[in-house]
Amino acid sequence: MTPSSTIKTRFPPSPTGTLHVGGARTALFSWLVARRAGGHFILRIEDTDQARNVPGGAEAIIRDLKWLGLDWDEGPYLQSQRLDIYAKHIQKLLDAGHAYYAFETAEELDVLRKQAQEAKQAFRYPRPDPLPTAADADRARSAGKPVVVRLKCPSQAVTVEDEVFGEVQVAADQMDDFVICKANGYPTYHLANVVDDALMGINFILRGQEFLGQTWRHIVLRQALGYPQPRYAHLPLILDMQGKKLSKRDADVDVHSFRRAGFLPEALVNFIVLLGWSPGDNREKFSLAQLREVFDVADIGKSNARFDLEKLRAFNTDACADAAPDRLLTAFKDYLSLNDTPIPADDDNLLAQVLEVCKGFRTFADIPAKVGVLFQADADFEYDTKAVKKVLRKNDAAGFAVLAQLREVLSKCDWQHEILEACINDYCRTKELSMGQVAQPIRVAVTGRTVSPQIIDTLMILGHDKTLARIDRCLDLPR
Repeated sequence: MTPSSTIKTRFPPSPTGTLHVGGARTALFSWLVARRAGGHFILRIEDTDQARNVPGGAEAIIRDLKWLGLDWDEGPYLQSQRLDIYAKHIQKLLDAGHAYYAFETAEELDVLRKQAQEAKQAFRYPRPDPLPTAADADRARSAGKPVVVRLKCPSQAVTVEDEVFGEVQVAADQMDDFVICKANGYPTYHLANVVDDALMGINFILRGQEFLGQTWRHIVLRQALGYPQPRYAHLPLILDMQGKKLSKRDADVDVHSFRRAGFLPEALVNFIVLLGWSPGDNREKFSLAQLREVFDVADIGKSNARFDLEKLRAFNTDACADAAPDRLLTAFKDYLSLNDTPIPADDDNLLAQVLEVCKGFRTFADIPAKVGVLFQADADFEYDTKAVKKVLRKNDAAGFAVLAQLREVLSKCDWQHEILEACINDYCRTKELSMGQVAQPIRVAVTGRTVSPQIIDTLMILGHDKTLARIDRCLDLPR
């Protein structure tokens, strides 16, 4: 049992899809609030919407949170395993007269909504008088009607005290008696969320601004159940660069997509934390450990945040450049495990060599694009016809002539970096050719194109036998 003064936050995702960056931000902010205060962070999976749950969704969310570096003190709790708790609270509200049964069909509710629309009024569910009894509900069920439970809303305004947006007042005529128990017996999101937050001792709730308009429901539910109110902080919206709200349907901005695309979690966390928060000193680079020391809810702004993918790429470029070799190697192997590339993931020395020659990359995805051809079977890569024409066939096939001579030089060369470099430099001096006049024919021969890492690095990765085999294949091309 934790002291009542201890900060307790939570992240309660629904397993209806992947972990979107908006959800990741909520989790991160909630985690930081708890960690800085020496409090507790709880993970709860809100899986009562059986129709929308995705198989494996909860496991995927947990995987992505761990990849981001977030941990939790309790959980993960599953709401689907707590249905008896919600049922008791619903019955408590019914017994106290704070809730009542309702059994209109969807068609009957549509008629009521159309009547309100024709009268140019906002629809409010008309509370019956007298209220239906349990016996009435039983008869409705027997008749095949959907029986739900609705909460009786107060007749006075409700004020939400929010630590980001200030006081938000909801007038009595903007509230109606909302459903807390569905016809299938499952609680609605609002009921289960409030009950769990109260029973788990959650006293600081951070969530997206889109929930601010629904918070009055949670306040009146807590009042009806006799639970104390928590602190609230609603986070500003995240928009794309065109000003459109990012949606959970935008699969390319979920955490796993960035992981597969070759981003470091350190960079993604650093980027996400700045979506609505700033310490106010123009500082932008933070590690997770540093954020634990400086994060403050008071520094969350009201303005909508913009998801700038180019800025994220820049953050990732810097993070990769600053990462220790062992950290970078581990992350690169993780990337390879999630993607189909020709680069073998079981040779740490080779991978370290690849990372070194590809320094300056923005994401790990740049690496297969740059050196993947070196790991393909010799007969699988194609020659760029423009490269062959420009580099090899031009000037009476001068490039082919260089290749033929170099083939003999390289066949006798000891395959060590310094020795290989000396062999090629000696050939350049002997033939009075520039390094470009020699390196480019080799590059086209062994990669099929004019771009690759430095030529010595390229040949070192390929190795002696593959280099010669590729040169032989190239020399068989029509002149």
